[in-house]
Amino acid sequence: MKFTAFGRTATVRTALLAGAAALVLPAAAQAQDADTDGEDTETAAPANGNVIVVTATKREQTLQETPVAVSVTSAETIERAQIRDIADLATVVPSLRVSQNQSAFATSYSVRGFGTDGNNIGLEPSVAMFVDGVYRSRAISQISDLPDIQRVEVLRGPQSTLFGKNASAGVISIVTKEPQFDFGGMVEASYGNYDAMVAKGFVTGPVSDSIAFSVGAGINKRDGFLTNGVNGEDINDRNRWFTRGQLLFDNGGPLRVRVIGDYDKIKERCCGVLNVAPSAELGAIQLLGGQVNDFRNNPEGDVIYTDVDPINEIENYGISGQVDYEFGPITMTSITAYRETHLSADQDVDFTSLPAVTGANIGDADINTFTQELRFASDFDGPFNFLVGGYYFDERVDTSDSIVFGPAFRPYANLLLQGATGGTQTVDTLEATLSALNGTDYTGQFFANGQGFFNNIVQDNEAFSVFGNVDFEITDRLVLTLGANYTKDKKQIVTNSVSTDVFSNIDLVQSGNTAITRQGIALGAGQALGLPAGTPATAAQVQTLIGIIGLDAFNQLIAGPAQAFADANDANPAVNPLLALRPFQFLPPMQNCPNSIEDCATDDDDWSWNVRLAYEVTPTLNVYASWATGYKAPSFNLSRDSRPLPADFVALQAAGLDVVNLRPGTRFAAAENSEVIELGIKGNWSRAAANLTFFRQSIEDFQANTFTGTSFILSNAGKQETFGVEFDGQFYASNELTLSLGMTYLDATYDSFPNSPVGDLTGEPVAGVPELSAVFGAQYDREINSNGDRIILRGDFSYQSPVQVTNGLTNYIVVDPATGARDFGPARDAARAYTREVNNLNASLTYAFDMGLELSVWGRNLLDDRYITTVFPAVAQGQAVSGYPNQPRTYGVAARMRF
Repeated sequence: MKFTAFGRTATVRTALLAGAAALVLPAAAQAQDADTDGEDTETAAPANGNVIVVTATKREQTLQETPVAVSVTSAETIERAQIRDIADLATVVPSLRVSQNQSAFATSYSVRGFGTDGNNIGLEPSVAMFVDGVYRSRAISQISDLPDIQRVEVLRGPQSTLFGKNASAGVISIVTKEPQFDFGGMVEASYGNYDAMVAKGFVTGPVSDSIAFSVGAGINKRDGFLTNGVNGEDINDRNRWFTRGQLLFDNGGPLRVRVIGDYDKIKERCCGVLNVAPSAELGAIQLLGGQVNDFRNNPEGDVIYTDVDPINEIENYGISGQVDYEFGPITMTSITAYRETHLSADQDVDFTSLPAVTGANIGDADINTFTQELRFASDFDGPFNFLVGGYYFDERVDTSDSIVFGPAFRPYANLLLQGATGGTQTVDTLEATLSALNGTDYTGQFFANGQGFFNNIVQDNEAFSVFGNVDFEITDRLVLTLGANYTKDKKQIVTNSVSTDVFSNIDLVQSGNTAITRQGIALGAGQALGLPAGTPATAAQVQTLIGIIGLDAFNQLIAGPAQAFADANDANPAVNPLLALRPFQFLPPMQNCPNSIEDCATDDDDWSWNVRLAYEVTPTLNVYASWATGYKAPSFNLSRDSRPLPADFVALQAAGLDVVNLRPGTRFAAAENSEVIELGIKGNWSRAAANLTFFRQSIEDFQANTFTGTSFILSNAGKQETFGVEFDGQFYASNELTLSLGMTYLDATYDSFPNSPVGDLTGEPVAGVPELSAVFGAQYDREINSNGDRIILRGDFSYQSPVQVTNGLTNYIVVDPATGARDFGPARDAARAYTREVNNLNASLTYAFDMGLELSVWGRNLLDDRYITTVFPAVAQGQAVSGYPNQPRTYGVAARMRF
């Protein structure tokens, strides 16, 4: 399973275009024939039809009637393709990308190339997640399997008008099956390579004439596809289970009530890191007995070395209630929900077997969320209809994380220090030097085992929205939709962070000031005593001079000028040699807030709008044009690098309130504002369905989160813009054969990002966004005997064109030691070497007995296409680069029984 950066680009692209033509042109032609010549019994649509009902506009409409760019994945597709969670969904929805990097919590979603990095718990996704109408504020709150999914809708583009403050890039809406008044259910078991075992099922039925129930549960276990070479443990395994129950009240009257309770738990070792480009520091690690996965010597990439297993423990649970009441043509809907998420994650920060640095970038977190939505929707016969409502959101996030030096960090730092100073400085001599300068005994205290940074931040977030859509039927075929949403969002954080790293708490400017002053006094005294030029006086000689001329005269003659020179030059690297040691101050203290300068609170509001014109060209063809805006509220940086903004930093310094070694940073990021102009064409014929969308979408002040190798930098990108074309279609070639194609073309660039962590990215392509994504699918479903048994063969091929995975590597930035000026060119040049291309083939073969039993064999990533999903600077290892691998080939057998 060798990893590749480049593949059969030209061949695959040609095949994609040829396949598109082969699928789309016959589909359109045959669909037209069907409309004019009548239904052909040999090539008619399946008996269940091709009408898909969605709720993308919070009303039930057919997919063709819905004037929104939406991809729908049915329960059947999820079952046949062995889609286990949202991460697998990306293999059948080309506009969706799902990544899981540092931990399970770091799962993130992007739609059309827009999405939020999940590594910072303070960042809510730009792609909002809903399950049965309930908002999940973090991606981790819904990554487990569900046994009774009805469909998954992926709404592309800003959806803030109806879905609120965090849908600036899109929405993923999971819709599960309601309890039924007929008894039934399903049970499924699967076994595959890596000792993968999945079992799930649900049962539904009546409690009374007006109350129905459903109960589901499942477990998903699998060995890891990476091995920890230190202890033999599996890494990147699966170990998760869930349970879910529902009650439905429906007596046929105007009132319907649905109550849902769920619980799921994850305990996994995730995620394994490969060293894809070791640096010179590898020698120091190996000299001290540590091991690193050197990707150059282990291209299989199946063994990593870490002294701390990356264990993630996550609990999610919640309860929701939906009440629908019909007042004639108006329906009131109320959705009330309370949810909790608890996370505990450990991580080997240096990603080697050396016990140097341990801890967790996301340590422990508790998220408690209450939401309430109330809306009214009309269903008038006349030309006017409306949907209006309000939404309330209240959440508390309590997060703690730490990064701690292990027993090997001091000797490792000693080797790095010797290398950086040409062997003139060691940790011991550094301690002795600073002890003499500062009058404090630092012996044995630098980089000591157990020292570190301990961070705790609590965030309270309260928000409310009022929203509405109105539809005007200008004619029987032409509908104008106007929508608006007003959102008010308030956040407050309280930080309690402590750095016990002794060396990081030393002011090297002040220590250097003392050294410069003493050196100046010694040289001045030597000159006054007539010593050879440039010869410093000894302490005894200085005292002799003071005795001769007196202390006041001495200070005026020597000490005063020496002090003035030191004050003017202590921040100059050319004069103060201690400043060269700043890179070794790994964990400087953080300015806690609120304080007298920073209130650490945001109070923001915004209007989002949409205007849409939809026209029914024929009963089978609809077109629409729309303009919409989106909004994502300001976000606080809840990581250990949450530091004052530059203006606040200056004010803190002026007031003398800044903690030692404080530097400006990104305490929070301003709100995102998105906009899209879209033209869509939707057709649904007897044997074919197709949707084509053209759009130009932009996000101003996109909340970017960049890992530097030691911390995360939260920043606002000035403007990110994407022009795109999307196509998805199905062609029912016969009663048995269905062909599908989904394609997305994206041209994503930064219109403005002058102050990115890797320099000015204005005009550069957005890393990680492939220009071309496509999914080819085919399903053959044939009855084979008089009993009604069927053979079902399904396959899909997912392709992403080669793309650079990161815009820059911050550990390649070159800093001028004299001026501090930074050259970002090497950082961007180094990143160009890292690309990925995706060629993913999935398939399944099922024998379905008429009595409900189904037996299947399945495989995912059958080509064993291996690549590095993304890369980042290795921690405290110079210019080393680390990366995350994708999943290898998996396959297995499954049995499913419906009753």
